[in-house]
Amino acid sequence: MRKEEKLTIIEGIAEKLKANPNFYLTDISNLNAENTAKLRRLCFTREIELLVVKNALLRKAMERTGVDMSELHSVLKGATSVMFAEAGNAPAKLIKEFRKTSDRPVLKAAFIEEAAYIGDNQLEFLINVKSKNDLIGELIGLLQSPAKNVIGALQSGGHKLSGIVKTLSEREG
Repeated sequence: MRKEEKLTIIEGIAEKLKANPNFYLTDISNLNAENTAKLRRLCFTREIELLVVKNALLRKAMERTGVDMSELHSVLKGATSVMFAEAGNAPAKLIKEFRKTSDRPVLKAAFIEEAAYIGDNQLEFLINVKSKNDLIGELIGLLQSPAKNVIGALQSGGHKLSGIVKTLSEREG
């Protein structure tokens, strides 16, 4: 591969890393062609992009993002594939589901919202990670709840008051 081609690939990977705050580094080696095709189809249906990369090119791309990803460099050995996803826990759920029929993919590391998670033992934790949007939604729901209760109480109280006023006005007449 010529130097120009390598630079183009590095820039492309760096752009993907910048554009996707959530990605997983996995090992899908030893999957046969049929299982690899199944994994790729499952990734496609779950809106997860699967990219097989050379470790040296991925390391250089990580260095060009401007984000410190040095914690991930230690796992860049052997076969590496990258799973890019919008939701931080989507690849973890996919890996767990796929492993019901196969021993791969193995989670090498994950980078979620600028935090690194190293090792396959992090899979269960990553399945339960909530995205930033999920957390914001929950916070908004919690903040709205007391306001809804106050409004509900005022509305029901208003109906009672109008009923009392109506009853009093009918008595005087």
